[in-house]
Amino acid sequence: MDDETVGIALVLTSAVGFGTLGIFGVIAAEEGLSIPSVLALRFSLATVVVWAVRWYRDRFRVPSGRVLAIAVALGAIGYATQSGLYFFGLEFMTAGMVAIVLYTYPAFVVCLVAIANPDRVTRILLVALGLSISGVALITGVDPAGADPRGVVVVLGAAFAYSLYIVVSQRALATVDAETLTAFVLPAAAASFVAFGLGTNTLAMPDGAIGWGVVFAIAILATVVPVLTFFAGIARIGASRASIISTAEPAVTVALGALVLGEPVTVVTIGGGALVVAGVILIQREDA
Repeated sequence: MDDETVGIALVLTSAVGFGTLGIFGVIAAEEGLSIPSVLALRFSLATVVVWAVRWYRDRFRVPSGRVLAIAVALGAIGYATQSGLYFFGLEFMTAGMVAIVLYTYPAFVVCLVAIANPDRVTRILLVALGLSISGVALITGVDPAGADPRGVVVVLGAAFAYSLYIVVSQRALATVDAETLTAFVLPAAAASFVAFGLGTNTLAMPDGAIGWGVVFAIAILATVVPVLTFFAGIARIGASRASIISTAEPAVTVALGALVLGEPVTVVTIGGGALVVAGVILIQREDA
């Protein structure tokens, strides 16, 4: 296969991997695992694997003090907040609905860009923003199945946190590659959840094969594999095309939620999700 085909396949693999996160999150909750426990183990295990891969490739480098500090802050505050709110949202809504609402984060990025650089906001970006907002409003107001208003607020908070993470990351990536940044974001996020779990007395190891199995699935299949395949895909087809292809992620979560967890999928859910994804695609094409 040529580089373009391989790149598309890698990004689709990444989308599928990230799309499983909500499914495994629901199963972890059913196994009685607390959010701090799951996420502390997720980021700790992912750190070990990512560092091992980078050591094997002879790419293990420590960035400068300023970039390292930014990476730690991104992990301990930005990524930890986004992940914590994402998993908290699963307590109120279906995995598919959480994935759709989270995918409004590019719209939040547009809002942040508008505040910092109003001249960069075009009519197309405003249309894209309207599509994303309309999609969430549609599935929240018309389709109450799985769309608890509390969950929508929580996951919108996750989307906003993720947009801040992306904006700050883009500045850091001017001086360090994405894989190196991720290698230091992951352990910082792990440390944040370890500290939170110890402080709230909610940190505990999984009990039984299913519990450990779902934790390893979250760490490897829903974190390490999609992160590495996404970076590899970007190297072959570029960031803009990769971002557009990755919009398959919420569709994967919705489909797996219906097949694995028996979550309801209505015409309104599909329509709202389509509006959100259309907004994301417009944003990515405008940025290309």
